[in-house]
Amino acid sequence: MPRTLKLTGKWKNITFEELEDFVRAAQAAGAHHHTEITAEVSSSGKIKGLEIELD
Repeated sequence: MPRTLKLTGKWKNITFEELEDFVRAAQAAGAHHHTEITAEVSSSGKIKGLEIELD
């Protein structure tokens, strides 16, 4: 059963620092360079949430 790693922005939209932390956590959890990312985007084009499935 795949595990899921999720991120939502602390202040509604994700900051660069939060994105950096998410990438590091995903790599530590076993994500590879080909792992697909699902993103939730606001109507203004900002990233609201990210999700990946880990093998």
